[in-house]
Formats: sequence, C-alpha cells, structure tokens
Amino acid sequence: MEDVEILSQLRKMGTTTISDALDRLGINGQCLGIMPLKRSFQLTGKAFTIRYAPISVEGGSVGDYIDKVNSDTVVVIDNGGRKDVTVWGDLLTLTAHQRNLAGTVIDGVCRDIDRILELDYPIYSRGNWMRTGKDRVMVVEENVPVSIGGVLVSPGDYLRGDGDGVVAIPASKVENVLEAAWMIHTAEDNIRASVLKGETLKASREKNSYHKLQTRVKS
Repeated sequence: MEDVEILSQLRKMGTTTISDALDRLGINGQCLGIMPLKRSFQLTGKAFTIRYAPISVEGGSVGDYIDKVNSDTVVVIDNGGRKDVTVWGDLLTLTAHQRNLAGTVIDGVCRDIDRILELDYPIYSRGNWMRTGKDRVMVVEENVPVSIGGVLVSPGDYLRGDGDGVVAIPASKVENVLEAAWMIHTAEDNIRASVLKGETLKASREKNSYHKLQTRVKS
C-alpha cells in the first residue's frame, strides 16, 4: 500500500480505534502522557526522529535539523520526558508551519504556546513551560529509534494523534493495524446503528463480539 493511501486511511481512524487494533495485534504503540496542547488538534504523518541529551562541554545545536524535514512529516523528539527544559518554541513552530510539516510529538515540553495556537500547529507533548533548552540540552542523534511515552518510535513509523493522545504504528505493521482497525471501526458503527434503532447496548455488543474486538489474537 502506498504512503498516500495509508495516511488517508489513518486520518479516518480515531486513536481509540487504532489503540484497540494495536492491542489486538500485541503492539505497544500508545504513547503514555503525550497529549495535544489543544484538544482539537489532529496529527497524521511519518516520523522524523530526534534525540536530545544534556549539553556537552562543546555545546551543540538545539533545532537546526528542522531545515531537513520534508512536508507532511511529524517531528518526533525524545528529551527523556524532561519537563524542566524546552526543546521546541516560537521559531521552530513558525518554520515547521511554513514548511507544511504534519506536526510535532515531544517526550518533554515546549514553549511559546501563543504562536502554536495562533498558527494552529499540532503539538503533542507533556506540557509547556517557558525555560529554554539552549545551553542545557542539545541534539545528539537524528533519525534513530527513540522512546516516546514508553513507545519505541523508529524513523518512518506512522503517527496518529487526536484529542485522546497519540499512537505510533511500526511501518512494518501498518497494514495489519489498518485491517484490524477497520474491523473494529465497522463493528462499533454497527453497534451504534443498532442502539439508535432501539436495540439494547448489551444485545448490540454481543451480536458484534464487542468484548473481543481488542483481545490479542494468536499470530
């Protein structure tokens, strides 16, 4: 399946449906504690990964990588979950928006939230604070596997975010996840339709095997 079709299908799915599909397939993809700065944010794209670390004696870059990122890509930043220093701010938001990036996911915090909201640029993080990461942290690796909310995210993996949070889908498993997600989505649509027609929720769930939709399937 081509990337365009994969991204199109992911955009039609909520993170809750994808989360159940990940559970069904035994994939750890729910990024714990990484939430949208605005509930209405939506994010879908492939990962360009960045790992930060405390600054060395020589110092280092905190954001020049942005000029390398292609449009419709998600910047995924591992700052070890730190909340005491930021790794994203006004200038990165402006540049990312100008370059039509799909959004940013941070295991850590960002700042300059007014610019983020003004440009409606989707950011998922552990929150926001004003203290700069300059002279405190630096980029140490680009496009390597990183940890985001307890989930391993590799370059090229797929990210989907909405008001419930963000999930990461391994590129090698994305078609399997989509297949399971569509099955779950269809079953839940059927349940909703039955309830609206007057059927009890219990009966509707039983008819559509609701309680087994997310149950781990044997490989």
